Amino acid sequence: MSAALTLDELAAIQRRTVRILSLGQVLGGIAFGATVSLGALLAADLSGSDALSGLATASVTLGAAAFAIPLARFAARRGRRLSLTAGNLLALIGVATVITAAATRVFPLLLIGIIMIGMGNAGNLQSRFAATDLAAPAHRARDLSVVVWSTTVGGVTGPLLLTPGEALGHAIGMPPLTGSYLFSLVAQIAALILYLVAMRPDPLLTALHLARTTTTASPLGTGVDRPVVARYAMFAVAGSHAVMASVMAMTPIHLSHMAHGAHGSMPSSTDVTLLVGITIALHVAGMYGLSPVFGILSDRWGRVRVVLLGQAVLAASLLTAIFAGRTPAGVMIALILLGLGWSAATVAGAALLTESSTVTMRPRRQGISDSLMSLTAAASAAAAGWVLTTFDYAGLGIVALVFVIAITALSPLGRIRETAAKTDLAAAA
Repeated sequence: MSAALTLDELAAIQRRTVRILSLGQVLGGIAFGATVSLGALLAADLSGSDALSGLATASVTLGAAAFAIPLARFAARRGRRLSLTAGNLLALIGVATVITAAATRVFPLLLIGIIMIGMGNAGNLQSRFAATDLAAPAHRARDLSVVVWSTTVGGVTGPLLLTPGEALGHAIGMPPLTGSYLFSLVAQIAALILYLVAMRPDPLLTALHLARTTTTASPLGTGVDRPVVARYAMFAVAGSHAVMASVMAMTPIHLSHMAHGAHGSMPSSTDVTLLVGITIALHVAGMYGLSPVFGILSDRWGRVRVVLLGQAVLAASLLTAIFAGRTPAGVMIALILLGLGWSAATVAGAALLTESSTVTMRPRRQGISDSLMSLTAAASAAAAGWVLTTFDYAGLGIVALVFVIAITALSPLGRIRETAAKTDLAAAA
């Protein structure tokens, strides 16, 4: 690989990379949507306990946490192309395992399959970092957010495929609540082929090569390491994800209780899968639909300000869940706001982590960040089942507010001096 890549050549590689990652995220969103929407319902059905339903989301995040660091190390050695392909392959095996578990009604096997899907999702999570490997500092958050936004198409479509997926699954004799996983299988195979064939040259290997061979100011930034800022970015992303995962994991169960008249708010004939599908689709639209807006705001206003904007929206979501969570409309509004707050905090936090780390340190810290994010979400989702059973949906919202308060209080740790930020922008000019 030539060390004398021009700025135009780097920009062309970056544009191609963002397009490939965006298409991959569309496919990944379709594949992951069924797991998010049906995991809790499958877990409750096979285990016979609503309190154990949170283990489905916990298993997804546990799988992502277990594989995030090894996947990041693998990416640093072999590049994003092979690491993303490996993630898709694991997810394919996981989907097949979930279908087998539902057919045999073996709850532990279900969790194993969902863990493997989570391991594959670690690759989807690292796609957003792949979008920053060759991004200029002035557009880093924008490029990252475009890839995040692309998940909207698949992420919204996935939950809406629950009802037709069930009809298709029933027609070919699949176990209940597994029909939508047929769409997941097709989408995962397509994403695997896309990454394996199209992602050339590899963005991370190119960035690492430039860091080793470029003696003048790098177009990717000055390479100043800011470990305190990086740690705050990890905490902000992990905490925001824990809030989102815990509330979202229990929403299908909460809606199921409402649909069957647990609170007397809805007739028992309501189609639970349709209600859950629409609600989760709206939530996913909130997670990804406005991410480019948050990316542009992050580039213009600063990363920490947008992280704090995300915390304000998360607080509004939780307050809506607390005071209006006994009606379908209240739950839907809370879930939309939950997605928007998560989007702002995640886009800005990921950009902050990337620009506070040298190019050679980025893969390691990105892996640690994703692992922490998944571990905190797994613990939160697992505990959310008990919290919902003991304190109801409003109590879950109150507990989640603790994370929002902590991220806001520690925000001064994430601020980068104005002069340092300008130096990075000047290097890209």
